[in-house]
Amino acid sequence: MRNIILLSVLLTFIGCDVQKKSVLEQFTTNDILKIFEKENTKGCFIIQDFKNNKSLSYNSVRLDSVFLPASTFKIINSMIALETEVIKDENEIIKWDGKKRFINEWNRDHNLKSGIKYSVVWLYQELARRIGEDRMLHWVKTANYGNKNIGGNIDTFWLNGEIRISANQQIDFLKRLYLKELPFSKQNQEIVKDIMIVEKKPNYTIRAKTGWAVRVERQIGWYVGYIEKNDNVYFFALNMDIKSKQDAAKRKLITKQITDLLYLTK
Repeated sequence: MRNIILLSVLLTFIGCDVQKKSVLEQFTTNDILKIFEKENTKGCFIIQDFKNNKSLSYNSVRLDSVFLPASTFKIINSMIALETEVIKDENEIIKWDGKKRFINEWNRDHNLKSGIKYSVVWLYQELARRIGEDRMLHWVKTANYGNKNIGGNIDTFWLNGEIRISANQQIDFLKRLYLKELPFSKQNQEIVKDIMIVEKKPNYTIRAKTGWAVRVERQIGWYVGYIEKNDNVYFFALNMDIKSKQDAAKRKLITKQITDLLYLTK
C-alpha cells in the first residue's frame, strides 16, 4: 500500500513537471531559420511563452537592432489619442479629407477600429497633429517606447523620422499592454487590445499589427502581437527586409508558418 502511495505521489510530481514544459522547448532556432530560408527572406523572429517564461528566437543580433516602427506605432498612437481625448473612443468617426489615396479602403471616413484594421495612414496622421509634439513626446517618453525620439514631422516621424524600436523592445511593450501596465488608463489599454484583434477562433485569439517602412532606402516589415491560447499568452515579433511588394505578404506568412509549427494556430 505504501509503495502504491509513493508511486502516486511520484507520478503527480512528474505530471506537474511535464505541465511546466513549454511547447517552445520542442523546437530550435534552426526550425525558424528553415522557414526564413524557404521564403528567401532575411530577418529575425522571437516568440515568448508568458506563463512558462520561455522564448524561442532567430537572429539575436537583429532582435536588438533598432528600426522605424512604421505602422506598428499605431498601437501606441491609438492609446495616446484616447488618453489626450483628441478622439472620444474607438467608435468616433473621423471624416475623410476627400483626397484619393492608393488604397481604396482609406478613401472613406474611419474610426479607430477600422483605422487600425486597414492601417489608415491619414487617420493616424490627423490624430498625431491633434495630439501635437509636446503631448506626443511626453507620452512616448512616459511609456518608454523605443528610443523615445520623435524627431521629424509630427505626422510622419514614425514613417521616416528619428524614432526607432527593436523587436525585443516591441515584445516588452506588448507585455506591458497585455498586463495593462502602460501609463495609460486601463480602459484605454483595453480598447486598444480589442481593436488589435486580427483573428478569433474557438481555441485562440491573435492581437497584432503589421508595419512596413517604405519611405526609407532599406525597407523593412514588421508583424508584432500576441496569441492567447489555453490560458496562456505567446508574444511575438517579426522584423524582415522587404525588397518587393510580394515580400510584404511574407510578414504574416512566415509568422503563421512558425505559429502553426508550434501548434499555436492550428
